Amino acid sequence: MLAYIKGTVEQIGEDYVVLENQNIGFRIKTPGSVIMGIHGLHQQVTLYTYMYVREDEISLFGFLTRDALEIFKLLITVNGVGPKVANAVLTAMTEDEFRMAVLSGDVKAITKANGLGAKGAQRIIMELKDKIQLEDITGLSDTGALTAGDAEGGSAAVEASMALVALGYSNTEAMRAVKSVGDTSGLDAEAIVKLALKVLL
Repeated sequence: MLAYIKGTVEQIGEDYVVLENQNIGFRIKTPGSVIMGIHGLHQQVTLYTYMYVREDEISLFGFLTRDALEIFKLLITVNGVGPKVANAVLTAMTEDEFRMAVLSGDVKAITKANGLGAKGAQRIIMELKDKIQLEDITGLSDTGALTAGDAEGGSAAVEASMALVALGYSNTEAMRAVKSVGDTSGLDAEAIVKLALKVLL
């Protein structure tokens, strides 16, 4: 119904902001990443929104990017995961870190979200692992590793990141190490891992 709201920040709460648009104040629940991304009152902000409707509640949830909104919508499809838990996940990690955690089965990373235990994290991984693809991870794209014209190179870069996670590195450490390699086109996952390990060791 509401794709996005562009307005002036009039209030910032612990888990919400109030945006004024056309003399109407919209109270929008947000993950912590949105709160941290807003640097004070009276600035113009665009939030991509999702309207959550229950018998006893109608709430707006907002995100700084369409990508974050899509992850939120994926999360609330998981049995037992509501908007509050979905927001907690997006507070604890970036969208790419979440994708990496799901693809690599990293329960520990997902349980960093406030209020989410191991069983909930396992359920998220089980229900979403087939809905997330290697090519969905955009965090490597600024190196040229993941582009529409180089899907093979991108997959190798992501596979290398997953291999580093399996070796005990965090999602963030793995992604940064692979990004530091630079242009990975033409390299297979094993070669990328070897170069990334030189950065990490």
